[in-house]
Amino acid sequence: MSVTKELRGKTKNGIEVTFFHMTNKNGLCATVSDLGATWIGLIAPDKDGVMKDVLLGYDDPETLYENPGSMGAIVGRNANRIAEGRFTLDGKTYQLAKNNADNNLHSGPDVLSKRHFEAREGSIEGADFVIFRLESPEGDQGYPGSLSIEIVYTLTDFNDLIIEYKLHAGDKDTLANFTCHPYFNLAGHDSGDILGQELWIDAASVCEINEDALTTGKILPVSNTPFDFRSPKLIGRDIEVQNKQLKNAGGGYDHNFCLDHRFGRMKLACTARDPESGRYIEVYTGMPGIQLYTANSMNESVTAKGGAHYKKWGGFALETQFYPNAINVPEWEQPVIFADEVKYFLTTYKFGVKD
Repeated sequence: MSVTKELRGKTKNGIEVTFFHMTNKNGLCATVSDLGATWIGLIAPDKDGVMKDVLLGYDDPETLYENPGSMGAIVGRNANRIAEGRFTLDGKTYQLAKNNADNNLHSGPDVLSKRHFEAREGSIEGADFVIFRLESPEGDQGYPGSLSIEIVYTLTDFNDLIIEYKLHAGDKDTLANFTCHPYFNLAGHDSGDILGQELWIDAASVCEINEDALTTGKILPVSNTPFDFRSPKLIGRDIEVQNKQLKNAGGGYDHNFCLDHRFGRMKLACTARDPESGRYIEVYTGMPGIQLYTANSMNESVTAKGGAHYKKWGGFALETQFYPNAINVPEWEQPVIFADEVKYFLTTYKFGVKD
């Protein structure tokens, strides 16, 4: 195994963009970029050995810089929404930008996906890896304290794409709820909608959201609702039923599923499969939640990889995370990293084929 580098050009503001391609012995190829430490692509075989890229995304530097939909983006310091962009930590209240209705979304507008990360690639027996590093100073995005960020992508010969987050806080407590925002279409990134693909999620409950897709603090059971994925079912089976929660998400899923495992314990949390191609994904995480988003507001006018134009429901995102707005809900696991603390978080996406 070895990592190959590809210079993709520059953005309009002069950021030079490099793609890193990791290929394993089975022919899987994962591509990541130093612009935003973004996951760009994942080429995988189907049951007949036909290779296709199953990750939605962008390959033009300027479109990647703007990254509509945050495709494949590393999101931090805090993923998802914070109510009114406001939180209190150590007795002090902090105000973030309001970039999503009256709330803050993905720590925007100054998001990490627009940052250039220092990169180092390498290989060990049975695996390729790329390490991305970034220093986030005191006050960055409105957060207290500094934070050293290290993102490691590893592709193994076992068809695992592992994302490791190593976070080192400075001299103040701060927030650290990082995720990756990959959109999958297991039939191929440009093959249409994902309504006929199967999904299983190990979750008996979800976080309720309001009309702005912000969690309310209430946990809802999934039994007898469109959110029950405890037995595999087609994503499209219930996506158009009359349901207030689906309506609040813009006509589909955009919800945090409360995983049925102990926080910090790596466990199989979710599986997805395309019955026609046989391609599947398994998601392993120790995080308490996973966000399912079905691209309900996909912008078809944007040109994506290979000239593709993604439509509504053209992909599904699986984002491992703390519950959204947890910093304002004390009874939930808290996304706080203490001064001079080092924290590690890990998520594995395993790819394969099942007839």
